[in-house]
Amino acid sequence: MPIRRLSPETVNRIAAGEVVERPASAIKELVENALDAGGRSIEIQADGGGLSRILIADDGKGIPKDELPLAIERHATSKLEPDDAGDVDLLRIHTLGFRGEALPSIGSVARLSITTRSRDETDAWAITVEGGETRPLAPAPFPGPHGARVEVRDLFYATPARLKFMKSERSEAMAISEEIKRQAMAHEAVAFTLSLDGKVTLRLPAEHPGDEGRLKRLSALLGRDFEANALLIDQERDGVRLSGYAGLPTYSRGNAAHQYLFVNGRPVKDRLLQGALRGAYADFLARDRHPAAVLFLDIDPLYVDVNVHPAKAEVRFRDPALVRGLIVGALRHALHAAGHRASTTVAADALSGFQPHTGVASGPAYSPSAPSAQGFSGWTGWSQPAAAAQVLPGLNERSARVEPSWPEFGNAPSWPQQPAAPANHDAPFTPHAPTDPLDYPLGAARGQLHANYIVAQTRDGLVIVDQHAAHERLVYERMKAQMAEGSVTRQALLTPEVVDLDPAEAERVASRAEELAEMGLIVEAFGAGAVLVRETPAMLGDTDVQGLIRDIADDLSEHGQALSLKERLAAICGTMACHGSVRSGRVLSAPEMNALLRQMEATPHSGQCNHGRPTYVELKLHDLEKLFGRR
Repeated sequence: MPIRRLSPETVNRIAAGEVVERPASAIKELVENALDAGGRSIEIQADGGGLSRILIADDGKGIPKDELPLAIERHATSKLEPDDAGDVDLLRIHTLGFRGEALPSIGSVARLSITTRSRDETDAWAITVEGGETRPLAPAPFPGPHGARVEVRDLFYATPARLKFMKSERSEAMAISEEIKRQAMAHEAVAFTLSLDGKVTLRLPAEHPGDEGRLKRLSALLGRDFEANALLIDQERDGVRLSGYAGLPTYSRGNAAHQYLFVNGRPVKDRLLQGALRGAYADFLARDRHPAAVLFLDIDPLYVDVNVHPAKAEVRFRDPALVRGLIVGALRHALHAAGHRASTTVAADALSGFQPHTGVASGPAYSPSAPSAQGFSGWTGWSQPAAAAQVLPGLNERSARVEPSWPEFGNAPSWPQQPAAPANHDAPFTPHAPTDPLDYPLGAARGQLHANYIVAQTRDGLVIVDQHAAHERLVYERMKAQMAEGSVTRQALLTPEVVDLDPAEAERVASRAEELAEMGLIVEAFGAGAVLVRETPAMLGDTDVQGLIRDIADDLSEHGQALSLKERLAAICGTMACHGSVRSGRVLSAPEMNALLRQMEATPHSGQCNHGRPTYVELKLHDLEKLFGRR
């Protein structure tokens, strides 16, 4: 078959297959056009999952009449300006759109109508494209002083086979809603309104630009729980700035659906960024838990390539190590500053487990047919201690240790005393101790339940601490500090082990030999496609060297860092910390309990165990009063 030129119509439909996969893709392109045009209020309407009708209306600068026919031509755009030689620099893209493919691609597979009024013109004009055929310009009414209204009807009617691959109207509507949420997160100063099948499902007013307005927008989209448990991120390194909010480890999720990443205001799904996010939380979450985060990366367009994916959903960085290091460092700095703070949802989950009872359960010593006006004193056998012990086994046993006087605080030898924090959980630690033990963040220990749970009283509530989980985190943090102070102890293999890899993988592993040596793994190149392992970290014991090296090679290929070794070392630290911590079932004295509370207050990340579960639950007094109907 000879080589032939494709017709413009066919080229446009091929482009439509790349750019407009589904209604949400078309809406994404049109909303980005509205944002590039300076729109400050954007209205989105979608009927039938976006397949029947889409309308995007904005108050941007509009399109001049003489440029309107060009707007629907392929590769015609106002967002790239050639230099004196006529060349366009695709490495300095400052807009969301730049290819000039969206409008002609949509017009080739749907009925497209654009009505617009430019800021410099008094009249509004409309142009229509149906299945790739353009109709002449015509005057049209326009409700605002300037802007554009883009209407798309019968999406994919010109390519009926494409409709068979669409999901249900509900699924398409959910994808549209998710896309608008992402755009709204990135542009808090822009008002968004989304209507699905005539019903307004999202109405977001414009917020003040900056961190405060951004958090309000995120609260409206992700809920107040995210606002209450989000840590501010704002770090800059070598001209690259990372901002946004990340959730506390105890505010984790079962999947990565609550992770939103943006590069220069553009929503992206990038493996490097997701891997960096995972690495930052590696010490705090189990593998099946995922952090919630909304992160914005601002970088010189010269150092990021956004022209690597048809839908512009992926990017490529010139210096990925710098970007990853910034993300991991900024997130860990914020988590460290959070101290022992745990998420507010921990208390809410605990409260939901309480079941108030208005009656007394029946039992062998209680007769429901003869209620006593004397209350509990009317129970049979209650007046005699011996009988009471028979009625309620364990009544004479001590189930909790009452808090001694203040001078005895912290004299236990089990934990060294450290400066404690003031009552404000977000404030930095101060060297002076409160004058009243109730003013400590975790309060004063009042007892121990079931030989595992410490009950402490604060000024405005109570705290319940899982002693094993809490001390496990304390031991783990101490072990990490010791690792940071010196090199990891290594053990030499009796016979060096050769690991066969793909040549590219072997080269990547060998190039990181110095970094791996810092973690106790000594490797060297062994010809093409193999590495030789001489020493391994002693903490790993008798480990699977072949599997370890292959995991490291996969990490280097996917994330650019040897995460497997780091995570294995962290897992070993966690296991050792678990065996070295205070076990469940050990009865603690009052000074021991208070010493544990004080050290938790002085240790970062002590609000969650090594697997991301909370180490304590705090219930405020007003929450307790609600349980008993006092509020």
